[in-house]
Amino acid sequence: MTQKFLLTVCILLFGAVVPYLEINHTHVFNPTWPAHARLHEVWQLVTNSTIAVFCLWRVWWRCDLRLPSLLTIFVTGGFLVAYLIRDGYGGSMLHSDGTERLVLGINIGVLGFGITIGISTCVLLIDFFARGKHRTDGM
Repeated sequence: MTQKFLLTVCILLFGAVVPYLEINHTHVFNPTWPAHARLHEVWQLVTNSTIAVFCLWRVWWRCDLRLPSLLTIFVTGGFLVAYLIRDGYGGSMLHSDGTERLVLGINIGVLGFGITIGISTCVLLIDFFARGKHRTDGM
């Protein structure tokens, strides 16, 4: 049960907390962003939130931890890859006002999603070894 709760927190981070933080003047309604960039932002938020709803359904109604763990790793890992290669495409975590959200000197997204990937990986491995390498109910 602890694994379900931990994974739920990780899923809610990308499925609810990120949209909450980005549907405002710094992202979706940022007048300095090109309309095309805002469209892509909303697309990403809707896609990730929909994946999160699917993951929560799998965790709580299908009692599946593997697929939701993997999807959580993919979604949050995608952010970390984008962060790591940001210099190559001119990306930045600085808001248009020049501020960056830091916790202990680390970007909040990097910290939060790094922890999320760690927790999701642990849940995946624990479930894998606790239930055995092969499952009969499919994924």
